[in-house]
Order: sequence, then structure tokens, then C-alpha cells
Amino acid sequence: MEKHYLGHLPKNDPLYGYLRNDIQPLLAGGTEDIDYRVYMMPGSNDVYVYEDASSGRRVVGKFFLSPRQPDYERAARRLGREFRNLALMREHGFDHSPHYIARPLGANYLLNCLLVVEFCYGEQLSAVILRAMEQNDEQLLYDKLGALAFFLAEFHNRTVSDGTVDFAVTCAYMDRLTARLREINAINADELNELNWLRDRWRDQPRMWADRQVYVHGDATPGNFLFGDGLNVISFDLERLHYADRIFDTGRIAGELSYFYMRHRGNKTAAERFIGHFLWEYACHFPDRERAFATMNARVPFYMGITFLRIARNEWIAPDFKAWLIAEAKQCLRSF
Repeated sequence: MEKHYLGHLPKNDPLYGYLRNDIQPLLAGGTEDIDYRVYMMPGSNDVYVYEDASSGRRVVGKFFLSPRQPDYERAARRLGREFRNLALMREHGFDHSPHYIARPLGANYLLNCLLVVEFCYGEQLSAVILRAMEQNDEQLLYDKLGALAFFLAEFHNRTVSDGTVDFAVTCAYMDRLTARLREINAINADELNELNWLRDRWRDQPRMWADRQVYVHGDATPGNFLFGDGLNVISFDLERLHYADRIFDTGRIAGELSYFYMRHRGNKTAAERFIGHFLWEYACHFPDRERAFATMNARVPFYMGITFLRIARNEWIAPDFKAWLIAEAKQCLRSF
């Protein structure tokens, strides 16, 4: 992940005192004469890395309150939610190798709603995909997708609830996506009506409601997973953790793979074998692998479709590619 060096954190900054006195002791480091280097990370929030210049220890600071996000009450809710979600999944056993959730170190509501988590080392899934493309190394991507499938299967299976999926919640999420696309004129009124009709056809399918709901990551994008050696997978950014269909996560990974290959290779079909491998590897963590694979595949197109809509709403997506994403979403959703 690329970082932009900004300089050193002034010692008279209130943040300096918080990092030194409250966070540094949690890292088993001394608290005297610390010199913090500051790096800015790309992302939707104001995210920075603070590095102890002498020891090299790093932490990540995520500010929920910023000029881009000026609502304090909303920022405070988001901070509290993510801190709790990180702690919750670590309580479910994701606090050691090979499956790991970044450790939350502190939440400070007075410092622009700051969340501090440990800095984790690894290669992002997005980097793995691009490296596999550049080096023509399919086995690399197969291996890492297998590791990710194992991670997500554990993530979901450890948090199975007694209730079944409330698919209406996901339909409401789709409504927010299509409303945004209409707002930015990425779709017209007829397209909105078609997408609403397709949503209702999926809503009518009993299979979309039948599975037991689990905790899903909620933002299973290639930037939110890090890989180490072997089966080691690290994740973070659990603000959107919620109960849903497990395919909310696996279908998003499938959609992201298709998007990556279309964007970087101009060939969406090149991703199909990797998608199939990922889903097959995920299914191996169930007693009846073939049945699990079949039932998941019957639901994946919907979640791939809303993944394409989600990507299309981004302002930085070029109009022609935005149109392709919306067309792909329709094609997926038409397979109800």
C-alpha cells in the first residue's frame, strides 16, 4: 500500500501526547523522546501511519471526523462501531495466525474521533492480483484466493446465528446504490425501473432468504485483506460488519475479480476460472462441498451485480467504464 510521507508529528500536538502516553505503552515501547514520522494513506477516511523513528514501530490512525466528514455525532457512532467490531471478531479467535484481525489500540473522541489500530504487514489482495497478471503467475493467485476462502469461511462459520437471512436489508442496500447512480445520472429512469424490477425478482426467490445469517465483513474489497506466507490472512476496516448472507462477502470478491480483469486486461472472462476456484475452495469448508458450491452459485450473481453497481457509483470511474459496469450488473441480475 502506497504511503505519502508528510513529516514529523510536532510534540506540542495533542495527538503526540495521546500516542506517546496511551498507545505506546501497549506496544511495549518506551515513552520518552519519541519522534513520530507521519505518512498519509489513501482511503475514504483520513488515515495516517505514525512511525516511531527509533524503533520502527507503527500504528494506524483513522479519523472519522474531518472536513470531508464534518458530522460529529455520525463520526462518533462510526468510531465506536468499528472499535467494537474489531474487538468482537478478535474475541471470535481472529487474534492469531493464520487468521488475524488488526488489534484496536485506542478510541479518542476528542481528537477528531480517532481510531488507532496496530499496523499490520502483508501484501494486499489488489497487489497480488496485479502481480499475478504482470508475472503471468496464475498459481500465485490461486493460492492466495484459497487462503482468503479459508479465512472467510472461518469468519462466517464462527459467527452463524440462529436466524435466517433478512434479504430485505440487502435489497435496501441495493436501493441506496441505484438511488446514487440515478442522482449522478449514471442511469436513467427506465434503467432504474428495470433494476428495481430485477431486485424484486430476486426478492421473490426463496433461496435468497433460506441460509442462516452470519457476520459478514461488509467491505470485502481487495484493499482490505493482507497476505503473509502460506495461509496467513489479515483483515481490518470492520466498520460495515453486520449480519447477512455469507455470499455478501464472497460475491463481492467474485465481482471485484471480474472488475480487475476487465479494467487491467480488458477481458472479464479471464477472471472466471479464479472466481470458480475461490468459490470451490470456500465450499470445501462445508460437509457437502458440492451442495454448498451449488447453493452458493445460485446466489452469487445477485451479489456480483450489486458489486458492479457499487463500483460504478464512484466518481473516479470513467463514463464508458461506468456504463460497462452497469451493463454487467444488469446481466448478472437478469439471471434470477
